[in-house]
Amino acid sequence: MAGIIRVDVPLGDRSYPVLVGAGARHQLATVLSESRLTAAAQRAAVVTQRGIGVEVDPGIASESFEIPDGEQAKQLATIGELCSGFSRFGLTRRDVVVAVGGGVVTDVAGFAAAVYHRGVAVVHVATTLLGQIDAAVGGKTGVNLAEGKNLVGAFWQPAAVLCDTEVLGSLPERELRAGYGELAKYHFIGSPAAEPWLAKTPSGDLGELPIGERVAACVAIKAEVVASDETESGRRALLNYGHTLAHALEIEGRFDLRHGEAVAVGLRYAALVARLLGRIDDARVAEHERVLAAYGLDAKLPAGVDADEIIELFGRDKKATDAVTFVLDGPSGLEAVPGVEAGVLRGALDQM
Repeated sequence: MAGIIRVDVPLGDRSYPVLVGAGARHQLATVLSESRLTAAAQRAAVVTQRGIGVEVDPGIASESFEIPDGEQAKQLATIGELCSGFSRFGLTRRDVVVAVGGGVVTDVAGFAAAVYHRGVAVVHVATTLLGQIDAAVGGKTGVNLAEGKNLVGAFWQPAAVLCDTEVLGSLPERELRAGYGELAKYHFIGSPAAEPWLAKTPSGDLGELPIGERVAACVAIKAEVVASDETESGRRALLNYGHTLAHALEIEGRFDLRHGEAVAVGLRYAALVARLLGRIDDARVAEHERVLAAYGLDAKLPAGVDADEIIELFGRDKKATDAVTFVLDGPSGLEAVPGVEAGVLRGALDQM
């Protein structure tokens, strides 16, 4: 596996490898045969989308299942259709689901794997930058309701993840930007896992790493955070930095924003909220804007946003409990801050 970087997600006896590098997808059959969870598998249900165009060889009998493109695939109806297809194929509890695609595919296929036969193994072959650095790693799966994003789902850790950087070269620029928003997020997450990677760069900036190492660095950061809080009862919420506004914009749905583009807007917004609360100063806001600009991301609020509607959508976010909770920057780094008042939220929107 020359040129392939292995990052392990340490979860006790359920730890699993993430393989990163050009050609990583060709390790699928080997990974399936070696994994404790998939070595006995006789069938692989390969879940993908029509436009993905990435072929994989599980090394065992397989059948492909296509789901719709875009966020419309993230519906409970899709899960039912997949599970019915798995049953007709003869998939058993000892077999494996292989998700080939971006974040939508890994979210949907992972959830289907979690509930079919009360849980079958899943391996993710992530084909987008967003999928490789975020969605495929960590075991969060789910679909949307009309009331909000990812409100129905399960924590279901994969048996392995393959991040083939070779396929990123064929992605349209906008699809890359969808991942850049998440890349920008990792600049602000304090993790000891980042230090070896930052030490390789002249100025301590993840953006200076080659793409394979950059993906591996983000995976290492996420793996460390997930290992410390697998089911998002505490620290893992920091991975949602920038996502509260992002999810509201996506659910509102009129702005034609990819997830990473919406996260970029959400990161700048979160910095403005933190400044209004006195948690950070102008220089730290400028640092957010510098990082976003370095990735060519437009962090302006889309024209026509209804502030009242957005604030109402904040209350539906899955992180909300008794009040609106925001992940915000501060003197000690990121933390989840409950009870952020509507006046502050509106004030930050006005500054966007």
